[in-house]
Amino acid sequence: MIFTATSDGRIDIAGREAACVLGRSGVLPAADKREGDGASPLGVWPLRRVLYRPDREAPPATGLPVVALKPDDGWCDAPGDPAYNRPVRLPYPASAEQMWREDRVYDLVVILGHNDDPPVSPMGSAIFLHLVQPDRSATAGCVAVSREDMLDLLARARPGDALAILPATPL
Repeated sequence: MIFTATSDGRIDIAGREAACVLGRSGVLPAADKREGDGASPLGVWPLRRVLYRPDREAPPATGLPVVALKPDDGWCDAPGDPAYNRPVRLPYPASAEQMWREDRVYDLVVILGHNDDPPVSPMGSAIFLHLVQPDRSATAGCVAVSREDMLDLLARARPGDALAILPATPL
């Protein structure tokens, strides 16, 4: 199954339309994506695995691999570092995003297969499907949805499924 998020803030979850939030700089072709540009990369990205914060969430019901986050989990976003666009343990000597966050957006996270086979610096890192901020503010390049929509998507997701990030289509 391919779940589809469009640049006008809609996501199709198995035929049900819901709201989503994308990057603060809109969307870009994946070939033009650069670290820190704030854009969501256009393309079809495999759903690799789910991370969840066990002190706040039960393991979600899903067919995808599920891993509990730990307080020292990070994700390297330092172009040129050997661990670029890979999980790391914090503290890490290069720039790395903290996965154990207080703002709850990473309480449920789907790792998307963007720029990961193998990662190419600086084509973008840490492109996730995660929970939306309460104010629905734009992401740094990820796709964000409500907790309810995330749980619905995860319940339907199976290995081999993907998230397509597409430009909006005319009505």
